[in-house]
Order: sequence, then structure tokens, then C-alpha cells
Amino acid sequence: MIRTRFAPSPNGSLHLGHAFAAVTAHDLARCAGGSFLLRIEDIDGPRSRPELAQEFRDDLAWLGLAWEEVPAQSTRLPFYAQAAERLKAAGLLYPCQCSRAEIVAAAHQVGPDGPLYPGTCKGRDIDPVAAAWRLDMERAQQLAGPLEWRDQQAGVQLATPAIFGDVVLLRKDLPASYHLAVTLDDAADEISLVTRGMDLFAATHLHRLLQALLDLPVPVWHHHPVVLDEHGRKLAKRRGSPSLADRRRAGEDGAELATRLREGDFPYGLSLGDSVGMES
Repeated sequence: MIRTRFAPSPNGSLHLGHAFAAVTAHDLARCAGGSFLLRIEDIDGPRSRPELAQEFRDDLAWLGLAWEEVPAQSTRLPFYAQAAERLKAAGLLYPCQCSRAEIVAAAHQVGPDGPLYPGTCKGRDIDPVAAAWRLDMERAQQLAGPLEWRDQQAGVQLATPAIFGDVVLLRKDLPASYHLAVTLDDAADEISLVTRGMDLFAATHLHRLLQALLDLPVPVWHHHPVVLDEHGRKLAKRRGSPSLADRRRAGEDGAELATRLREGDFPYGLSLGDSVGMES
């Protein structure tokens, strides 16, 4: 049975892009007689605002969607810690104390998440308490071997996680990075079809590697177009995109809005200025 999910972070109100993602995941599950899940990704430190979780539920109900809610990320911290210890025990993580400014200054390449880490701290004696933990990409790929994944639109893809370099999996200030947490969460929630925007297509290469390293089930992916603003950019909380809550409180018809999203009544595409990263 198909299980999809919508997994917003309560660090800002939802906008049309989130609505399209939720409607897409909901419809794909329901058309196949499956389940549509809501998961609140609330481990973003002080940026997480617990009161927004109820706003999200109100927004989804206003759109005419029905869902099953699963435990929020904040309930799963031991799960993340266990996975991290497993990766450390396998020699796949190393501590890093480099600042973002130092990485930018030393990097020679750019990946989906920004400047690729040049490996400055690899092999150095670093205090692990005050450090982030990075994946040793070369060692991880050697251990996992060649990997593939399948997108419903793009077909079978050869996984190329090296485009991320030695990515951070455990941040100094948070219990897990987006990449590690979402991969573990989707496995725990038995998600069989991961639906998300095309701007996160590249992230799947890395997530497929993490699934192999942690012996997790491999879903199918469905990367859909993203909704753009009047400047051709992906909608984003940080840009102050109009919220669903404001539309709802103004008396707009949510079911009609969902229908318009299904019919493609908004600009869709990809913005070259937006790359893989947190689903926000």
C-alpha cells in the first residue's frame, strides 16, 4: 500500500508551495487507496514554533485534505542518536570545527548545499563535544558500492552522492541534519513514495546512500514542480511568501484553491537560484 507524507517545519507559516506539495502527496496516496501522513519536523532549534503545528493542521483541513498524523521529529531524538553512533562506529563520521566562513574561503567546488567542504578537519585531533560531524564520503561510497534509485517521472537514477562532498550529518546546534533526520523518519513511518519538489531532486542521491549505510528500506520518489513567485523564484518562508493562514482568515475558499493547484493554475518550474536543502 502506498504511504506518502507531508512534513513541514514549524519555523514559518505555510504558503502555496507547501499547499501544492501537500495536495500532490495526498492525491497520489488516495488515488492508490493508500495513506497520507502528516509529520511535523520540529528540531530546528529556536526557529521551531510549536504553535504553528496547529496552524498547519487548520491549513490542511481548509484545503479539504484528510491525513493521519505521526510522531513529530522531536520525539525521535534517540533514534537519530542511535543511527549516528552506528555511523561513527563504522568509521564513517569525523568531527569538524570549521566555520562557514572558513569553508567558503577554502572551498574549490560548489555542490547542491553550497561550497564543498575541502576536508580540513579530516584526520585532525578535534574535540568532538564542540564539533559538527561530517560523513566521510569516499569511505561511505566504498562501503556502499554502486547504488540506484527510482523517480516516478525521471526513471531509474544512478546515485551520485559525491556531489555533496563530506556533508554534515550531525550539527553542533541540532540533533541531526535535515538529510539524516528525514531519511530516518521516512523509514520509521514506512513511507513508500516520497513526494517533494524538484528542487530537492539532488538530495535523493545522498539519501539513497544513507539508506544503504543504515540498512533502511528504499522507497520510490516523486519529484514534482515547484510553485514560483512573480519573479520566477521558488516560494519561500524567508522571502515572506503569502501564507495559507492569511488566505484562510481572509475568507478564501481552500477547496477551490486546492482545485486550482491540481489544475496548474499557478506558475510552476524550477528556479536556478534555489538548490537542495531544507524543505521550507
